[in-house]
Amino acid sequence: MSAAFGGRTGRQGKLSQWLQKRRPKQAADEGGREALLLAAADAGLPLAPAAHPAGYQCSCDRVGCPTPARHPVSFAWQTQSTTDRAQIERWARHQPQANFITATGMVHDVLDVPLDAGREALERLLEAGVEVGPVAESDDGRMLFFTLTRGTPEDEDEWWPCELDCHPETMDEHPGLRWHCRGSYVLVPPARLPGDDDRSVHWVRGPEHPLPDPLSLLEVLTDSCARHVGEQSDHAGTAWPLHR
Repeated sequence: MSAAFGGRTGRQGKLSQWLQKRRPKQAADEGGREALLLAAADAGLPLAPAAHPAGYQCSCDRVGCPTPARHPVSFAWQTQSTTDRAQIERWARHQPQANFITATGMVHDVLDVPLDAGREALERLLEAGVEVGPVAESDDGRMLFFTLTRGTPEDEDEWWPCELDCHPETMDEHPGLRWHCRGSYVLVPPARLPGDDDRSVHWVRGPEHPLPDPLSLLEVLTDSCARHVGEQSDHAGTAWPLHR
């Protein structure tokens, strides 16, 4: 009996080891990832799982995905988005490779600007003593300023509804400011972008900073974007001498 019992225990031990191996391995910085996601949720940013990079491609099964690793995995992302810690912990642990998006227009909006313009604007805002909230940088050349949402004021047209997620080609057509509001989303740090060089979306100023009114940032952001676009136009219009 003792031997049989011991044998069964041995088999159970091997089974437990096999199950442990079958569970998704946590990345070296998994604890940091989960802590950052929970910090974003604690700040009121509703989160939902998103696709992740598969080399230069997207983890989704769409051929030629136009926004690889930048979109939600569920069509119900707006109703699925949550700040519930337990749910976010479950997602993070069962989908260790997943990026996360945060749905805008419910609690917060995001002012999305070219990286160089954003860095200039951030420096000017801080020097002027303006309360700047969370700010993230994306290694694909954008800077994200997180603000309180303005929703859809009754006495104003809806603020620049953003179609970037549906039409990524607009990034080249409209290199200035985009206002992510109702019906849009952005990747929330930490997020990985496709490629082989550790490209990411990461916090410059974390979610512990209170969300400001977007209008307090808008003038400086639009001015920096206009300067950025103007510099691009001047560069594009430079007449280079022909070599004969």
